[in-house]
Amino acid sequence: MLSHLPPLARSHLLTLLNDAWTTNTLPPDWRHALVIPIAKPGKDSTQANNYRPISLTSCLCKTFERMINNRLVWILESQNLLSPLQCGFRKQRSTIDHLIRLDSYVKKAFSRSEHAVTIFFDLEKAYDTTWKYGILKDLHKLGFRGRLPLFILNFLQDRTFQVRIGSTLSDTFQQEMGVPQGSVLSVTLFSIKINSIVETLSSNITGSLFVDDFSASCRSRNMPSIEKELQSCLDRLSTWAKTNGFKFSSSKTVCLHFCRKRGLHPDPTLFLDGCQIPVMPQYKFLGVIFDSKLNYIAHTKYLYKKCIPLLNLLRVLANTSWGSDRDTLLHVYRAIIRSKLDYGIQVYGNARKTYLRRLRTVQHSALRICLGAFPTSPVESLYTAANDPPLIHRQLHLSLKYMLRLRACPSNPAHPVVFSTEDENYYIQHNSIPPFHISYYPHYEAAG
Repeated sequence: MLSHLPPLARSHLLTLLNDAWTTNTLPPDWRHALVIPIAKPGKDSTQANNYRPISLTSCLCKTFERMINNRLVWILESQNLLSPLQCGFRKQRSTIDHLIRLDSYVKKAFSRSEHAVTIFFDLEKAYDTTWKYGILKDLHKLGFRGRLPLFILNFLQDRTFQVRIGSTLSDTFQQEMGVPQGSVLSVTLFSIKINSIVETLSSNITGSLFVDDFSASCRSRNMPSIEKELQSCLDRLSTWAKTNGFKFSSSKTVCLHFCRKRGLHPDPTLFLDGCQIPVMPQYKFLGVIFDSKLNYIAHTKYLYKKCIPLLNLLRVLANTSWGSDRDTLLHVYRAIIRSKLDYGIQVYGNARKTYLRRLRTVQHSALRICLGAFPTSPVESLYTAANDPPLIHRQLHLSLKYMLRLRACPSNPAHPVVFSTEDENYYIQHNSIPPFHISYYPHYEAAG
């Protein structure tokens, strides 16, 4: 409705927003949220903690927030005020950056017969417990003065919300802590507050940060040296969390020990706030399952199990009497199946071909359903008829596209990793699966 307003109405709306900015006043309705709880899949719906709250706020206020957020983000990016490790909700950055960095880091450790240990941290209710005045303090440290801090102070205080279940509304409650859910400006304010967490990392530790998903990695041939480095980092992180009003979840913060050495070797013993961090055989980080051997068997099995029910959905839609036509089925396949196979293929696609065989089977089955082909039809004819390349070609296409996009952003933390000058023969001599930059840089140079 706002985008289709006539010019005069837009002019009045702009005057209203400018008045709110200059007088530092916001209507109470703009600071009120309507919360709708949605049950998390696979969780017990009788427990209140198993619901995800979705907040609905004023569209006029969101428009105002978007205008302010664009200017705030421009200053943060142009003056390099945010940590380069933060890849969440920033232009020319994505989760693939940290996935490739972690994959390359571990494979480099394998090629040097080293242990690699990564700690994946979890902040308890990060958005809901963010310290409001801590955000204003960090804004002041970054040099922001004038109306912007005053607006943010007015924006964060005196916020109210109601919970709606069906047509029933709860009483009105005051939001005393945290940044508002569903707000355009909240993501940027949270990034500013958590920005200082990277200062706890030493030179021997590699970290990654995607909004509130934080990890710290260390590698060495000597496990006691890894424990010493990571434990010092954990102590600094514990102090940082207490200073900035955050709390790490002791049950969800886990450790993953990457190692391909044969024989018995101890796992790291690390403590966070007096609780020992459990060592897991595998962990799902930013949508990709990493295992201790980095062979991605667990992730390919996970994708296979996720896609099998979707194949049954395609079979229903392909009914010969009332089902969809070929083009519609291919659109559905690309939306619900191929999109899942595409995500993270730059990382897990370098696994052994035998591990990826089950995913090729998923693709072939989906194309046969969409095209109505016989089980004996050659797969080459399926690729041609559907105009859909094999997974290995799809992987090459997405990888080269990613490298071209990454070349234009030297500040991206994955840039020095992807465009590294490491010797390819080093990985060949050690019979190791080469990392992303070794596998695809020759194709990138050949493509010009």
